[in-house]
Amino acid sequence: MSDKPSLEKYQAINFSQKLSLFSEQWAPKVIAQMNDYQIKIVKIQGDFSWHQHAQTDETFIVLEGLLRLDFRDASVHLAAGEMYVVPKGGEHKPFAANEVKMLLIEPQGVLNTGDSAQSERTAINDVWI
Repeated sequence: MSDKPSLEKYQAINFSQKLSLFSEQWAPKVIAQMNDYQIKIVKIQGDFSWHQHAQTDETFIVLEGLLRLDFRDASVHLAAGEMYVVPKGGEHKPFAANEVKMLLIEPQGVLNTGDSAQSERTAINDVWI
């Protein structure tokens, strides 16, 4: 169940302030919702597991750091201020040598480990901050 905070009318969402509220990595936090899509903030470092989202695209927007998105046949490198949309069904694996702070945009209910079996990296869904 969602613990969506009550937001004051006309209040901006500050990414730095939201990022200061948690330290754990690989645990996306919802900061806004637009229709059925959630905007999540996350900190990552290290290697993730190969996964895919068969029913939806996934958007990565880097706020700080350098992110590498690995695909079976190539890699995409993203720096702060850059984004990439992984098409639905695209098997991918995020990697960050140093901590990366970023936004994820995906439909509500999408697990961070995709369609594969849950693992120790599977985050609890619908956590608002």
